[in-house]
Amino acid sequence: MFISIRKTFLGALLVSGLALGQAPTPPDETKVPDSEKAKVSADALTRMRGALKDVLGKLEEARNTKDVVKLNCVNEKLTQIKGLLRISETADVQLQESLAVNNTQSSDHEFRKVSIARTKVDQMRLEAEQCIGQLAFRADENLSVEVEEPKELPKGDPTIFDLPPAVFMSLPPASPTL
Repeated sequence: MFISIRKTFLGALLVSGLALGQAPTPPDETKVPDSEKAKVSADALTRMRGALKDVLGKLEEARNTKDVVKLNCVNEKLTQIKGLLRISETADVQLQESLAVNNTQSSDHEFRKVSIARTKVDQMRLEAEQCIGQLAFRADENLSVEVEEPKELPKGDPTIFDLPPAVFMSLPPASPTL
């Protein structure tokens, strides 16, 4: 009972993480045949290199804003992506060697490395976008907004109003001897 509740909770957490814009999970290594592993790995490396380019662009944005906090945050994510990409490239070479000699156990291990690194790189890309603070503001440049003003609103600017007429009174003298 406890294990099934725990699995249900973890499954709900995974789904909620995907809904919040987190990185997708890597493909199940056990379901990818050996003949497809090299192609899937190459696609993952291409995707990671694209993420590296995106984060380099974010780094340039952070430099242009001269915001040290944003710059440090994006630079940290960039450093992590570079390391993961380096590990993935090495694992891809070892994957191809393992596939060439039909070493399934080694090829599974190397493929798993690339898959996990791809997921982490996707997460680092999202975090770099959050560092810049533009994740929620991405929009298509062809986007247009039309505003319809309700007819029942009062006319004119409600912040501008007429002041009541000034009232002048003479005050009594401050001293009775005057």
